[in-house]
Amino acid sequence: MGRSRRPKPIHLASKLRQIRQDLGLTQEEMVKSLNYTHSPLTSGQISEFENDKREPPVQLLLSYARTGGIALEYLVDDELSLPQIHLYPRIDLID
Repeated sequence: MGRSRRPKPIHLASKLRQIRQDLGLTQEEMVKSLNYTHSPLTSGQISEFENDKREPPVQLLLSYARTGGIALEYLVDDELSLPQIHLYPRIDLID
């Protein structure tokens, strides 16, 4: 007897794409912004996640949520729409 696959969020891929686009990043820039250290990450993988060809690991979903400044729940719950991502200018403090 085989195990059935767990259900995955239907809107996950589009939400991942929306976060990246709302941040104004290319897929290559998103790789750098995610700062994902658990395994190598490429822009090709970002494309696969955004096109629903692969499902990202939960640690990467957490990185997406943190990068977008949202709760992880918004990514995995199909009943929730992404909140608007607010971009704030970066302020570098000079000593």
